[in-house]
Amino acid sequence: MTIPDTLDGTDARGPLAGTWSCILFDLDGTITDSGPGITHRLALTLAEMGAPVPSQSDLMRWVGPPILDSFRDFAGFTPEQSLDALVIYRRLVAEVGAYSGSAVYPGMAGLISRLHARGVPLAVSSSKPESQVIPILEHFGLASAFTVICGASDDESRSAKADVVAEALRRLGELGVDTSRTVLVGDRIHDVEGAAAHGIPAIIVEWGYGSPAEAVDAMAVVHSTDQLAVLLAG
Repeated sequence: MTIPDTLDGTDARGPLAGTWSCILFDLDGTITDSGPGITHRLALTLAEMGAPVPSQSDLMRWVGPPILDSFRDFAGFTPEQSLDALVIYRRLVAEVGAYSGSAVYPGMAGLISRLHARGVPLAVSSSKPESQVIPILEHFGLASAFTVICGASDDESRSAKADVVAEALRRLGELGVDTSRTVLVGDRIHDVEGAAAHGIPAIIVEWGYGSPAEAVDAMAVVHSTDQLAVLLAG
């Protein structure tokens, strides 16, 4: 997993570093290390559903995709069972708070603050319900840095990353933000594919929950916030 051969932005798949008109950020695995809290609640949910509880390492695969997809793909639940599991999971979230078991990755708060101070429009596009994303960012003191905070809808009708990105871009456009040179920063293949659906390049962060294979079509992969800062701010 590497960054481009040059860090002056000459990679053919994206504009010059530091000339992005807008930057979209994923949340889980990109800004926050939310895996411990999510997997704990997933284990409790599966136990309450009477389903086998996978190992911690297996549960980490669930972190990132829309949760209904994970209940279907990894637990083998029917659509009805997945909805039942979702109700249980969200009850657990409400009991402890969406930010329980989460922490901001080292260096990310500072980078977001620097980009905001430079006047770069920032947005969050997360597959996590927006009703959870907002209090998480408020809890960590980051909400004010973002022009738009967009997540999945509570009814999961908007949960695919491409749909979330589309909504984030729509809201940014309504506010007059130039989205012609937008980049998305994420950690999973869903981020790469969701961005590509709108002709947007993606930068994958190595500290997240994805595998090297998921980053094949990304514009770049970075293993530190310093490298990410070079690509975002020059």
